[in-house]
Amino acid sequence: MAETKKARPGTGKAKNDHLEEARARILEAALPNVAFDGWTPKLLRDAAAQAGISAGEARLAFPGGVLDLVEYFLADGDRRMAEALAHENVADMKIRERITLAVRKRIEVDIHSREAMRRAITLLALPASGTLGARTLYRTVDAIWRAVGDTSTDFNFYTKRATLAGVFSAVTLYWFADDSEDFAKTWAFLDNRIVDVMRFERVKAGVKGIAAKLPDPLSLLGRLRYGRG
Repeated sequence: MAETKKARPGTGKAKNDHLEEARARILEAALPNVAFDGWTPKLLRDAAAQAGISAGEARLAFPGGVLDLVEYFLADGDRRMAEALAHENVADMKIRERITLAVRKRIEVDIHSREAMRRAITLLALPASGTLGARTLYRTVDAIWRAVGDTSTDFNFYTKRATLAGVFSAVTLYWFADDSEDFAKTWAFLDNRIVDVMRFERVKAGVKGIAAKLPDPLSLLGRLRYGRG
């Protein structure tokens, strides 16, 4: 009887770590050129070559092509936002202050990649991107709420994320066009939006009206959270 080969301990993790390193290196090489080339298949190919990643390995790292690279870029921003908040004493802040700080941190982690972010959002708004735009928006607002300590599991879970999706989208779009010093107008705009929406009892009653103004995330929240089609 032929002997069954067993995978070496840690092989799968090592492979995943290797692909994660490849993804990070490709993104790092790509970001300086996004402003000129946009998020394109050529950008991905050139960035992989510049990072010393073979074409085959790049396909393993981003099997969905440049859309996977965009998704990775946005997820990396969410991760860096959570890391930045971990160094803040959010437990002593009011919920409004926590959310304001978290949204600001999420924008600030990409402050030097504003054009890359703008082009990513523009690409995800196209029909060819499918539901990826809604999924990444959901992940961002979910990451923000979790980073500030939200543990809700009831209907409030959805109203919080739906409301913040509208706020984050509006503030991000405002930021793209802001030419004020240190983006002072963006932070003032953020403060005003947070004041408007941080009354969740009123949000619960009017959530359908809010949802109609959002890019589309509310209708997908349940499916995105639980994976239902």
